[in-house]
Amino acid sequence: MVERVLVVGPKDTISMVDDLAPKGFEIVKALHNSPEQKAALPGADYFVGFVQQYVNPQLFKDAPKLKLIQLLSAGYDRADIPAAIKAKVPMCNNGGANSVAVSEHALLLMLSVSRRLITQHTNVVAGRWHGNSPPTVHEVRNKVLGIIGLGTIGKKVARLAQAFGMIVHYYDIARLKEEQEDALGVRFRLLPEIIKHADIISLHVPLNDSTRNMLDAPELAAMKPSAIIVNTSRGPVINEKALTAALSANKLFGAGLDVFDEEPTPPDNPLLKLDNVILTAHLAGPTWESNITRLRNGFDNVQRVARGEAPLWVVEEMAGKY
Repeated sequence: MVERVLVVGPKDTISMVDDLAPKGFEIVKALHNSPEQKAALPGADYFVGFVQQYVNPQLFKDAPKLKLIQLLSAGYDRADIPAAIKAKVPMCNNGGANSVAVSEHALLLMLSVSRRLITQHTNVVAGRWHGNSPPTVHEVRNKVLGIIGLGTIGKKVARLAQAFGMIVHYYDIARLKEEQEDALGVRFRLLPEIIKHADIISLHVPLNDSTRNMLDAPELAAMKPSAIIVNTSRGPVINEKALTAALSANKLFGAGLDVFDEEPTPPDNPLLKLDNVILTAHLAGPTWESNITRLRNGFDNVQRVARGEAPLWVVEEMAGKY
């Protein structure tokens, strides 16, 4: 019997499926929450897409044949992992498919905040060639970048930062060996050291109980007043209210944020009124190139499972539990 792969996503992702889908499977393409998605679930063997929000006990009732949940996202904090474990259906993330896009976006935010890019653009558009006076801007060369979370993305950020002449320190619960640090050109520091001494902090950690509000009011108060925060991971890793207060009081130079506590962020979020922040709409990862890589990795995993092999990139919490 031909196995069914249900692929769910936005239009731009769905448009790429035909060029990458493996032969020998029934491929069903569906937009989010569409009638096609609902109709295809009962016969689905593989569930592929930006689908973490659907992973709950009801999914396994609606799709009793599932052998694999293949996320196209890196994050999975909205998925009900205990439900997947109970159903014994492995859930995998995207295998670092968005790592180039997110690392480039992190550098984009560092440079844009350092140079007050939005302020400069606004002044030019408004006919203020220099405004009342040129804004204070900074170079990133010789600045200390503190990377919190040195996974696939964090490592790429480190390499890009070094191309700009930055000094890279990192904190991660999985510390590298000295020869690995030498090869990457980074040095381990404890989290309080990163917070106190970094000129720029870039966050690259998953959202879980240990990382929620890891930068709270005391940590923000310990940072240099000239420091910049960049967050392309998950909004709740930083206490958003405390960050807003620090930025409003100019106790930090600025922040570049791709993620928020609530997404979409509400129109009355006070962060939207600050001129020392640059904000993007959780779009660090989705690029044309990364979407192709996501689907490539996802379909590769589908074929692995179909051959009776173990899937790659099973989320950490499910290791050995399916």
